Amino acid sequence: MFRIFTTEEFDKDFEKLDTSIQRMIDNEIKQLESNPHVGKPLGYKFLREKKVRNYRFYYLIYDEYVVVFVVAISGKKDQQKAIDKIKLLMPYYKEEIRKKLNR
Repeated sequence: MFRIFTTEEFDKDFEKLDTSIQRMIDNEIKQLESNPHVGKPLGYKFLREKKVRNYRFYYLIYDEYVVVFVVAISGKKDQQKAIDKIKLLMPYYKEEIRKKLNR
């Protein structure tokens, strides 16, 4: 089973969503514990997105740590902007996971 972590940015944006959308996204995130490779790959095998209604959430898979890091959420119009930002911040995200795991 993969452990799930989220960024503060994701948490902040998630809280702004309608509770019905939050529940749907929560269900999708829980499914990642057993199979994180189900989302659509975004240029890297470890960077993926899942679509829930008009939203997309983005996550990184760290197989070596058995961790999924949910890093962002966006609508379709901000999709490319979100992906570009994630790609830029990938080294930071990996360091954050190491800190969370005390490695």
